[in-house]
Formats: sequence, C-alpha cells, structure tokens
Amino acid sequence: MPHVTSADGTAIGYDRIGDDGPVVVLVGGGLDDGSENAPLGEHLAAAGLAVVNYRRRGRGDSGDRPPYAVAREVEDLAAVIDAAGGRAHLFGASSGGALALEAAVAGLAVDRIAVHEVPYLVDEPMVAAWRGYVAGLDAALGRGDRDEALRLFMRLAGSPEEQIAAAEAAPVWPALRELAPTLRYDAACLGAGPPPADRLANVTQPVLLSTGVTVDPHSAGLPVDFFGAAADAAAASLPNAHRLTVEVAGHVADPALLAPKLAAFYTA
Repeated sequence: MPHVTSADGTAIGYDRIGDDGPVVVLVGGGLDDGSENAPLGEHLAAAGLAVVNYRRRGRGDSGDRPPYAVAREVEDLAAVIDAAGGRAHLFGASSGGALALEAAVAGLAVDRIAVHEVPYLVDEPMVAAWRGYVAGLDAALGRGDRDEALRLFMRLAGSPEEQIAAAEAAPVWPALRELAPTLRYDAACLGAGPPPADRLANVTQPVLLSTGVTVDPHSAGLPVDFFGAAADAAAASLPNAHRLTVEVAGHVADPALLAPKLAAFYTA
C-alpha cells in the first residue's frame, strides 16, 4: 500500500481507486481505519471520480507520532492531497467531516466539500454530555482502559447498554480496542461540541451537508433529528452551504444511494 510522509514525519497510508476524473479524498470518522469509506470509494470511482481513501494517523498502517494536534491531522491531509495531484474535493464522514472543514479553514487546496452527519452538539444537554464524555474519555485512556473508552463513546452515540454488551462480545471488539486511542483525536476535531461558527464562516468553498432520514438502532438514545439539527446549525455559518437529506439506513450511508448525489455535487 502506498504512503505519504506528513510534515512531522508520520507515514500516512492510502489507497487510490480509479485514475481518471476529479480527485476526491475520503476522510474517515470515529473508529474507522479507512474500511468504512471503501465501498463509497468504489461507487464514486464507478461514477468517474479518482478516489483517494486514506487512513488517518493512528489507524491501520498509518503512523502516530506524538504529540497529537488537529493541525497535525490537517498536515496529514495536505500531504495526501499533494500526492494526489495538488488539489482535491473532500468527503468527510461523521467526525471526519469536522476535520475536512478544519482543513478548508486552514487553507488547504480543496475545492468542493461534502460531509455526512457531522455530530456537532447543538443544545445544552448534549453539550453538557459532550463535556462529560471528553473528561471521561481522557481519564479512561489515561489509565489505559480502552474498553471503558469504547463504552463511553457508544453511550454518547446513543447506544443502549444491551447493544454495548453485545458489541463487547463480538469478534470486532479487539479491532475497536486498537482504535480506541484515536477517539481523543475525533473529540479534538469536534472541539467544544457546537459548530465553530467563527471558523466555518471562513469556508468559502461549496459545502454539501448530508443527513439520513432513517433512525439508526445503534443511536436510539440520541435526540430526534440529532444529525439534521447539527447539519442545519453548521450550514447557517457556512457562506456556501447546501443541505441534502438521503434515504439511508443508519449513520453510515448506503454508498449506492449517497454516491450519485456526491458525484453530481462534485461535477456541478
């Protein structure tokens, strides 16, 4: 698998899908080592786009040189874009969408940006829950308790306790434990919780904010239309925002449904 070297010397792994058409870089969300976006990348490549799907630092074959800062992740993305030809569109899933927007704020060579269900917090109870989560996450990871870090994340995401217990017993849990330290990185990308209105106001590129209309059983504990409200709040601060609601099942969008919408946006 190819790698690029970020500004601090960290090796960042990526895959390229398709060689012709506009370049789109896929930015993964929480607990994703790049595999979650891979099916979407295949659909976008079939639609005539050159797709780069990279592993954020600390995930898969990408390195993780300390100390962490969101700026380092922006530098990682800059290195990926440079290797892909110097300019690119972006797609960010969940917290990866927050990182994609921060990259635009930082002035990276990006054109159109699409983000799906960025979990910004828009009401005081959820902001308070976010503060408690960040503190609990730091404490759990500080004492090396990756299992508790994952439980905290799942509770914040609205998962019932029985689903958390089932996840702990599932074969995927050890892989999630490996990724648990990167939950801090996703938390840093989301900052204080609400959309950062002052920074988003500086994003002049067209931004598509998509959300689903179906309820994810794994997020049953979240407020009704949590992601829609978050997208609307972020869109209000973006100078060139476009909202899209897609008939998708769950927080991870069906690539067969989302990809045509994204392709149309990127080639408009």
